[in-house]
Amino acid sequence: MNQSKDMTKGNIWKCLLLFALPIFIGNLFQQFYNIADLMVIGKIVGEKGYSAIGAASPFSHLFIGFANGFTSGFSVVLARAFGAKDQDGMKKAINLSYWMTFAMSLLLTCVSLLLLHPILLALDTPTEIIGMTENYLKITLSLGIFTMFYNMLAGLLRAIGNSRAPLYFLIASTLINVILDVLFVKYCHLGVNGAAYATVLSQLFSVIMCTLYCAKKCKSLLFDRKLPTKDKAMVFEMASTGLSMGFMLAVVYVGTVVLQKAVNGFGVMTVAAHTAARRVDDLFMLVLGTMSLSAATFVGQNFGAGKLERVKKGIRNSILMSFAWSGFALTVVLLFHRQIIHLLTSSENEVVYTLAGRYVRINIAFFFVLSILLILRSSLQAIGHKIVPVCGSILELVLKVGCVILITPIFKYNAVIWLEPAIWVLCAIIVIVDYAVFLKKQRLVLNTEKNTR
Repeated sequence: MNQSKDMTKGNIWKCLLLFALPIFIGNLFQQFYNIADLMVIGKIVGEKGYSAIGAASPFSHLFIGFANGFTSGFSVVLARAFGAKDQDGMKKAINLSYWMTFAMSLLLTCVSLLLLHPILLALDTPTEIIGMTENYLKITLSLGIFTMFYNMLAGLLRAIGNSRAPLYFLIASTLINVILDVLFVKYCHLGVNGAAYATVLSQLFSVIMCTLYCAKKCKSLLFDRKLPTKDKAMVFEMASTGLSMGFMLAVVYVGTVVLQKAVNGFGVMTVAAHTAARRVDDLFMLVLGTMSLSAATFVGQNFGAGKLERVKKGIRNSILMSFAWSGFALTVVLLFHRQIIHLLTSSENEVVYTLAGRYVRINIAFFFVLSILLILRSSLQAIGHKIVPVCGSILELVLKVGCVILITPIFKYNAVIWLEPAIWVLCAIIVIVDYAVFLKKQRLVLNTEKNTR
């Protein structure tokens, strides 16, 4: 574990920032996977190709979201064992991560390919782009095992405090992705299929580099076939944590897929505008996602070490840093949203600029609420509170379905724009209450221990 970082000691601000910075840069480059696809497709194939990848995004995000959540659950368990200096628990968690990631990747691939066409039809994907959308998704989903294993390996490294190594591999794979995008789309004339091949091949490169790094620097993170994995308690903890975090994110993205149905019904130009707006939104949301992941690892290690006061300070500091970013993001979007949208779409259609601009200005104004929601939700998972965050995600799904059925037919795209900010407010209230309950229980435990002494 010479490449690990113990976050149970030292300055909290410094721990969070030094750990979060490589993750942020890595997430930024990961966004370039999709942005590179969209920019190349938009310039070479045109708005139909751009919209095809946009229509594929909710489905891709659903798969990747569950994969990220599922493997992040493993890293949370490993982080707690690392903080508690439980070597036996760490070895079991690492081995089970490989088994469960492999099994889940096969299951997800089979199910997603089986349901792909019916779902695209149910979402009213425009007929002029449905063929390109389906082909793009078939390629990326068939080879989704590369995405699963990269996320698992990166999560194991981050659980022991190493957030730099995954960054280096992600930067390299992103550069490869951009080169392959241009090669396959422009020179091989493969269209959106070329963008899909570029993405999965660059992900495979990330897996290979992570494995080689672990073999040289962190051999304890490699799979050990001699180690027994029949510890029922550990299997249950890994499965329940992984599934709860996976379902939490998956339910959120199912809601996004449902919302895409309403967007698809408004026509290709609205789909293009929504795609551009989501890309801008996702780009600025990177820091918030990074801080929530950083907070989960920090909280997991310190909760495992029994340092509850440090847990509370870490959560508070993470929220404050997210607030600072939210203010910066809002300022940039208010001043330069049109230029950013043009960079991503290369569109000359005024409808695209109007709708996408309205979406990003309103959504990013509510990033302060989203900061609280994401930090507390990931932190609660890290301390073993699994039910409330999942229930909040289910509420989000119900509200999105209700919006598609009842509200979007009346208020059109404006309903889509305002829906997520309203949901963030409700879900933030839920996790704040759950966190307050956790703090109250901890105070009661401390008081009991003092009286016993």
